[in-house]
Amino acid sequence: MKLHELTIHEASDLLKKREISSQELTRAVLDRIESVEKKVDAYITIAGETAVKQAELADREISRGNISPLTGIPVSVKDLICTKGLRTTCASKILENFTPQYDAFVIKKLKKAGAVIVGKTNMDEFAMGSSTENSGMKTTRNPWDLTCIPGGSSGGSAAAVAADMCLGSLGSDTGGSIRQPASHCGVVGMKPTYGRVSRFGLVAFASSLDQIGPLAKDVLDCALLMNAIAGYDPADSTSVPEDVPDYTSFSNKGLSGMTIGIPKEYNETKGLDPEVSGAVKNAVKVIEDLGAKCVEITLPHTKYAVAAYYVIAPSEASSNLARYDGVKYGFRDKEKNSLIDMYRSTRTKGFGAEVQRRIILGTYSLSSGYYDAYYKKASQVRTLIMEDFKNAFKSCDLILSPVAPTPAFKIGEKIDDPLTMYLSDIFTLSANLAGIPGISVPCGFSSAGLPIGLQLIGRHFEEKKILTAAYNFEQATDFHKQKPEI
Repeated sequence: MKLHELTIHEASDLLKKREISSQELTRAVLDRIESVEKKVDAYITIAGETAVKQAELADREISRGNISPLTGIPVSVKDLICTKGLRTTCASKILENFTPQYDAFVIKKLKKAGAVIVGKTNMDEFAMGSSTENSGMKTTRNPWDLTCIPGGSSGGSAAAVAADMCLGSLGSDTGGSIRQPASHCGVVGMKPTYGRVSRFGLVAFASSLDQIGPLAKDVLDCALLMNAIAGYDPADSTSVPEDVPDYTSFSNKGLSGMTIGIPKEYNETKGLDPEVSGAVKNAVKVIEDLGAKCVEITLPHTKYAVAAYYVIAPSEASSNLARYDGVKYGFRDKEKNSLIDMYRSTRTKGFGAEVQRRIILGTYSLSSGYYDAYYKKASQVRTLIMEDFKNAFKSCDLILSPVAPTPAFKIGEKIDDPLTMYLSDIFTLSANLAGIPGISVPCGFSSAGLPIGLQLIGRHFEEKKILTAAYNFEQATDFHKQKPEI
C-alpha cells in the first residue's frame, strides 16, 4: 500500500515503530495532492512548506518517544476554521485575503496532538450549500465521478479524504454538511453533539446549529479525530463541560442488546432514490445479523423540518454576516465614496448568489411584523422536533436512516433549483435542529458506482454508542475499503 493510502491508525503504527517518518508520509500526501488536485479541486490553500516543517517537528518528538495517535499525521481543515498565519477564506471573495491572527480551539488541539496540517479545503461559501458549487473559488469534483458533485458544504474535505489527499479532515455541519458529503464520497463523517466540540474560531453561519466534526477513511480514524478535538472550552459559551470518553474504546463484539429505530416518515419521503433505499435496507439486514433489534419509530414533525431549518439558519446567517461590511477586515470596494454605497457595493461584489439569497431570507424573517410569523414559529417547530427525538429514544438506542435521498448528482444539475437543493438535506438537518450527534458510514454503491451512506443518530453525548454501531457495521462490510480510480 502506498503511504498516502494509509489510514490514520495504520500510519500511526508505522510511525511508532519508526518504519516510516512523518516527513516521508507528509511528502507522499503532498505529492498525491500535486498529482490529482487539478482533477478534484479539493483545496483552496495548500500549506506545503509549513506542513514539512510541522512534520520535521513531529519526527523530533517521535524520536524522543513522544507520540500520540495523531503525531505526524497529515490532515486537512475546512476553510472556515481559523488557522493562525494560514489564509482562511470561507470560499468567499469577501474574505479572499484574510489571514487569522489566532488558531481555532480545534486547531490548537490538533497541533497539540502533533498533527500536520497540509491545507485548507474548498467548501460552499460560508458553508451555505449542499454541493460545493456555491464556492467563490472553484467547484470541487467527486473523486468517484469527476462529473458529479462531492456534496457540501464540506465537499473539499470529503473529496480530499476519499482521494487520499490527506489522511483525515475537519469539516463543519450545520444541516448535514459533514454527513452528506461523507455519504457522496464514500468516507466516514461525524457530526458531534452541539457543544461537544468548541466552535471558537469557527467562522459562524448559524450559531445554534454549527458544529465541527471529523471526516475520515474509517470509523476508528473518526474516533481518533474525535478524541483529539472534543472537550470543554471556556471561550465558547455553548461548549458543555462534559467529560470526554475514549471514543476508540468501543465494543467490537456485535450489537446484541441494541435496539435500532427506523423512522417510518423517512421511508415515505418523496424523491428517495430506489438504489439508496435498497442499500439502506441491506444495511438493516447486516445490523440485524450483528444482533441488533430493528423497530419502527415515528418522528411526526419531520415534514416541517426543512421549512423550519430554512427560516432559522438564514436568520442567524443574516445576523452573523452583518459584520462583513468592508470596514474592519476583508474585501472593500474602494471605488465608492459614500458609506452606504460602499456597504452595498462591498456586500454585492463580495458575497455570492446563494449567500445573498439566504441573507435576504433571514433578514425578511427577522424583520418587524414578520418575526412572530416566521422565526418564532420555526423555533416552536424546532422544539417539537426535539420532543420527537426524545420520545423516539424511549424505545430505541439509535436511529437509522439514509444520509441523502439520492447518490451524488451531476455538477450543474440542481444549481438553478435552490428548493430541490435544499431538500437534499432532508434526512440530516433534523439532527442539527435537535443538537444530537450523527454519523455517515459507507453502506453501498449505486449502479453508476457512486457511494451511498448510512446515517446513525443517537442521544446527546452518545457518540461512543454511534461509533460502536458504525464500527461493527463497517467490520461486517467492505465498502470503506474500496477506492475511487482517479
